[in-house]
Amino acid sequence: MTEHRLLKKYVPRLASLQAICSANYGRLLQLLPELDQESLEYRFAAGQGMSFGIAVQLCEPYTTTLEMRQLSDALPGYLQPVMQVRLYHDARMAEVLGFQHMGRFRPSYPYPNRLMHQKNEKELVNHFLSEWLGFCLKQRSQSSVSEDSPP
Repeated sequence: MTEHRLLKKYVPRLASLQAICSANYGRLLQLLPELDQESLEYRFAAGQGMSFGIAVQLCEPYTTTLEMRQLSDALPGYLQPVMQVRLYHDARMAEVLGFQHMGRFRPSYPYPNRLMHQKNEKELVNHFLSEWLGFCLKQRSQSSVSEDSPP
């Protein structure tokens, strides 16, 4: 009986994931009024020597792909979180595509696994995005917008 419980596959809570992704879409629209412009970068001050940057990487008719990162003078690059996010305009949802240089997330993972992902890793990274966006909305009054040209 105990072994069976350990081997039981995690079933994602689709309604919960959809709610997080829908809320993240709304937060991103509040933060980024011009989602249809590639190479646009937004910066949000977050204290002394730290900021958050959101860069529009790709604009297509029904989707927009962003990169969001924490920037700090005091920390080496590998300790500064970075994630890729895709906005689906027809569904009004935003989903994390990658986090910390890890690609697409599966809906669920067996646990334990080689990369030590949580069973609900996809939901967790989207929840983390929610917290990041909430923080940026609070910091918006200190933000500045700059348009960078592509490298």
